[in-house]
Amino acid sequence: MQEKIKQEKLEMRTFILFLLLVSIGFLWLLRPFFGPIFWACAIAVIFYPVQQKLLRRFNGRRNLTALLTLLLCVIIVVLPMIFIVTSAVNEGTAIYQKIEDGEIKPAQYIERFREAFPTAEQSLERIGVDLNKLKETATDAAMSSGKILARQTLNIGQNAFSFILNLCLMLYLTFFMLRDGNKLIELLVRALPLGDARERLLFKKFAEVTRATIKGNLVVAIVQGALGGLIFWILGIPGALLWAIFMAIASLIPAVGPALIWLPVALYLFATGETVDGVILVAFGAGVIGLVDNVLRPILVGRDTKMPDYIVLLSTLGGLALFGINGFVVGPLVAALFMAFWGIFIREVNTQDETTAEPDITQP
Repeated sequence: MQEKIKQEKLEMRTFILFLLLVSIGFLWLLRPFFGPIFWACAIAVIFYPVQQKLLRRFNGRRNLTALLTLLLCVIIVVLPMIFIVTSAVNEGTAIYQKIEDGEIKPAQYIERFREAFPTAEQSLERIGVDLNKLKETATDAAMSSGKILARQTLNIGQNAFSFILNLCLMLYLTFFMLRDGNKLIELLVRALPLGDARERLLFKKFAEVTRATIKGNLVVAIVQGALGGLIFWILGIPGALLWAIFMAIASLIPAVGPALIWLPVALYLFATGETVDGVILVAFGAGVIGLVDNVLRPILVGRDTKMPDYIVLLSTLGGLALFGINGFVVGPLVAALFMAFWGIFIREVNTQDETTAEPDITQP
């Protein structure tokens, strides 16, 4: 009997070992497609309420509702993003051409700043910033960025193929996530040995954080980028659309955001004697663009994720550093799951302690 129990334990341990090895191998196999898989899951989570409404309207026809939801996603998200990125590339290429032709001189901007703020040069030198080297660096960076952008434009065939492949894979996976998402969740609940109640709580937290982070950050990015591009266009600053996209990307960094873009431009306007435009840009940047971040981000991200603002900030910065652009979602998601796991642990341990201590409390 004991030999049989030992044999069964050995078989189970061996099976679990091979299960882990096969699972790790499968995840390693999928590693090149992390981006499309992650965004397919994220889009399915975001559009899940829409898909459920369509499911009720079309009497549970899952294929049809998943397809209609996917088409809605393409119209609302994919096509506008392709248009914006294409326009930004074209505008960036045009600016590079002007730099190459000498119409735009980055070093000249720094020289004007030096002439307008002579005392600033001494202050910058104290902290180790040499404006002469900065002029050379700015020129080299502008030329290098332009060359990279031009080279990417010339190699658009290869880049387009890779982009279209990842996009098609993402949309293909999104369809099945929308159609079979509930079944996959139930399968994972059955397979994971964490306890059904815990697993459902963690999946719920995953959905809440993903939905809140993507919707919140995207709304803030779109609003701040649009407002920044609008004020740049009104003030006649070249490349307003390109700067708008840069400000939208910078807005993913909480607390700093688009100020990384509009503040240096405002300083240049002051340096060139365009004081009124500089004042307008600073007032609009701090009072309107900055207000959007202070008002919308805590409402859309912090409230729905139920995480403190400083945790959202640190997890977003850490996610961007580790995972690139995907990190603005992955970072808060990892932080939320961390807090959820510890919340479950603390609640259950405290419950057990109270249960154990209860007889002693009632003793006379």
